[in-house]
Amino acid sequence: MLAIHSIETLGALDGPGIRTVIFFSGCPMRCKYCHNPDTWQGGEKRDETELADFCVRYKPYYGANGGVTLSGGEPLMQSDGAVKLLALLGERGIHTAIDTGGGVYCPEALRLADLTIIDIKHPDGEQFLKLTGVSNENLMKSLEYLREHKKRFWVRHVCVPNLTDTEEDIRKVKELAVGAEKIELLAYHTMGVHKWEKLGLDYPLKGVPPLSAKKLDELNGIL
Repeated sequence: MLAIHSIETLGALDGPGIRTVIFFSGCPMRCKYCHNPDTWQGGEKRDETELADFCVRYKPYYGANGGVTLSGGEPLMQSDGAVKLLALLGERGIHTAIDTGGGVYCPEALRLADLTIIDIKHPDGEQFLKLTGVSNENLMKSLEYLREHKKRFWVRHVCVPNLTDTEEDIRKVKELAVGAEKIELLAYHTMGVHKWEKLGLDYPLKGVPPLSAKKLDELNGIL
């Protein structure tokens, strides 16, 4: 059984094509800019086979490029269930992707997934720890596995003003992304702040403004 926060059908932002996005509950990280703190705990219990059968209903919408993305939270925190679900979806001929922050190393899931979308929170190990509360060891091991086994993967990086948006940061992200099909730089936003407030949590980056479109264009120019 899996603890599931929510499911988005017909998603278009979490991998190629039209996708069903399954948001897992639980995460070992506590990223200062997290926009889904409501996924950190709780969740509805769902059976892996039932979830796979649910996703099959939307198969006509996936087309040649779409499929199912396991997101969160951190989907690999529930590694046994994630592996089982990936296998069941594969048996049903559905393209699978994992959207992970690299907080958990699970080579079997990385092997089964058709695509891994991996978020590099900060390219510097010490700053990564300060930002997320955990070591970047599992992130580095995951990137190494993906490269060594020639697995398809994308790299994402959230650009936070004065925290992860320097030219040096972006160049280091590019170095870590060797072997990736593409790198996506995402602009920091504050749309998740109300979730922190609703949960009674103090938002660590209060007062930090959203990254401007101009700055994002400049950073993309470095890539």
